[in-house]
Amino acid sequence: MKRRYWIIIILLLLVGLDWVIRAPDSRSRQLTAVIAAQGSAKLKSYPYQFRILKVTGETAFISTPRNVQVPAFKALAVLYPEINTKDANDPAFIAAQTLLGEVQAEARAIVLAQPGIKDARWELDREWLAAHYIEVPER
Repeated sequence: MKRRYWIIIILLLLVGLDWVIRAPDSRSRQLTAVIAAQGSAKLKSYPYQFRILKVTGETAFISTPRNVQVPAFKALAVLYPEINTKDANDPAFIAAQTLLGEVQAEARAIVLAQPGIKDARWELDREWLAAHYIEVPER
């Protein structure tokens, strides 16, 4: 019986340690919560959830599934598997790209409206990309 309690305690400590190591700081968590709370229905229902990866000084770094190295069509293929992302003229693809831009702009505006934040920069969400089998470029 005692052994079971020790195993449970050790597992809880390991989960807690993992959370401390990988979790963003409290300011990042707070700003991520603000995005979720203040976002429009469009942003809240978007299949990719933007989050704050870190805050350095007055700059917040917001996660994004795309940048110059990882084009939007790769992320959109995961977010909207029913869309032909290989055809840049497909109206559904154009609409998906437009929507991604709109929700990104909204998330950034929410972050920039927060006290103490003067700049918001995009940072590639390497974990999300790797989890969805999208090749992640070297840093």
